[in-house]
Amino acid sequence: MNTPIQPFTSSSDLARPTVADAVVGFVETPLFIRKPNADDGWGIFELVKACPPLDVNSAYAYLLLATQFRDTCAIATNEEGEIVGFVSGYIKDNAPDTYFLWQVAVGEKARGTGLARRLVDAILARPELSDIHHLETTITPDNRASWGLFRRLAARWHAPLNSREYFSTEQLGGEHDPENLVRIGPFQIDHC
Repeated sequence: MNTPIQPFTSSSDLARPTVADAVVGFVETPLFIRKPNADDGWGIFELVKACPPLDVNSAYAYLLLATQFRDTCAIATNEEGEIVGFVSGYIKDNAPDTYFLWQVAVGEKARGTGLARRLVDAILARPELSDIHHLETTITPDNRASWGLFRRLAARWHAPLNSREYFSTEQLGGEHDPENLVRIGPFQIDHC
């Protein structure tokens, strides 16, 4: 059986607005949101390293996210193709109407632009996610930026936000703050 060869599109070509899912930001500093690919794995890894207190996974893990989970992840690049934002997540097998958001990273150059919300919106607006009506994530109790983002999303979607402890400090090896499971929904998103 012959597998058709797919044409290769470089990251710089993918970052151009003609193939981006969305163009956001200001006219003088546009940002391009799109699905990641294998060329983006290292850039995602470097971005997350520059965004404490995020847990940094291996470069290999980010390559897997950029390839095997690309339909449920998004990156934002500037005009030079530098990755300045990233959201990873997946559709839960046991709850196919629920998107589990694993990680949000916004680099210093793009902070204060609403990019995190726009990345989440871009993912959830994809036609292949039209059955999603709940979002789940985990947040440490002291991560004010994440709590603010998810409270704003819940308000924007006119949906309830519930939380409970999910992983205790002990379950996380004693050196990590507990993680609360946050659930937003049900909600309805307009899809492209």
